[in-house]
Amino acid sequence: MTDQPIGVAIAGLGFGEAVHLPALRANADLNPVALWHPRRERLDEACAEHGLSGHDNWDALLEDPAIEAVIIATPPAPRFDLAHRALAAGKHLLLEKPIALHAGQAQELHRLAIGKGLSVGVDYEYRAVPLFMQAARMLAAGAVGTPWLVRLDWLMGSRANPQRAWNWYSQAELGGGVVGALGTHAFDILAWLIGPVSEVRALNGVSILERPLAEGRLAPVDAEDVSLIQTRLQWQGRMDQLIPTQLTLASVARNGRGCWIEVYGSEGSLVLGSANQKDYVHGFELRYAPAGESPVLMEAEADLCFSRTWSDGRIAPVARLQGWWAKSIRSGRPMVPGLMEGVASRLACDQVLQNS
Repeated sequence: MTDQPIGVAIAGLGFGEAVHLPALRANADLNPVALWHPRRERLDEACAEHGLSGHDNWDALLEDPAIEAVIIATPPAPRFDLAHRALAAGKHLLLEKPIALHAGQAQELHRLAIGKGLSVGVDYEYRAVPLFMQAARMLAAGAVGTPWLVRLDWLMGSRANPQRAWNWYSQAELGGGVVGALGTHAFDILAWLIGPVSEVRALNGVSILERPLAEGRLAPVDAEDVSLIQTRLQWQGRMDQLIPTQLTLASVARNGRGCWIEVYGSEGSLVLGSANQKDYVHGFELRYAPAGESPVLMEAEADLCFSRTWSDGRIAPVARLQGWWAKSIRSGRPMVPGLMEGVASRLACDQVLQNS
């Protein structure tokens, strides 16, 4: 590989266009060169706006020598097939999550990437958010001692309106539901902050049983919009220190309080959260209370802060994670978060969906 920027294509024009593309353009070591979308009209519109070439044929994209790496930001259902074919063609990958519809597919991608010697990142962008990184640093340094209880509440109202249209999110077999949308992040965050997930028990529910199609008739919904989960986390990977942990996930919580993580331990407590339901960065706060003292507001240390942010706070952490991916591609060292972390999260999500 030369010292020239790595040529990157983006598959998917939702999050891919809104977040990944501006993030790529902020990375000197990455160069967006093409877009992919199955609908030609939508593709041509985006290519004209951004001055990029476009492909609606996946094989043609993979044959383009200017494309060394691909970001796959499509809906979940086609993700495994697109990723598998890209790896077989020798392309490095950055995957949105969930990385596949079940753990067997995720493990197959992992095996193929290792065999091909390719870097595959997974966009667990909360690992790149300064206050999350600060929390990880404090926990690793013993700020709360040994955790005794962990709670994660992620209460969103994005799908609380029954008139919101039916789409893939409404259908379990297409990867829809709150477990794939939020649970995959939640399990990765907890595994990173505390330790690996052990056995999982869950109670799932579908609150809104039908949603309207474009022509007006109602279609059934079978993807869960509420999930109550109990598990144990292995503190810093130790099987002899299993921490009781509770997760509550919802996409139908009207006026929900957003994302909050609480860690209560032998030497203190740590609370990280935000009521902002649309932004990964703006609105998060971190409070720390040593044992016997009142909570104090913590700031991220200077080396963890972003050098640049955007009005859309999602772009900065994604750009940071893309930068880690570029370094992995250049160095040949495994990407973290990568497929190993993606497989672990997918295994936990599968347990939630199977053991409810």
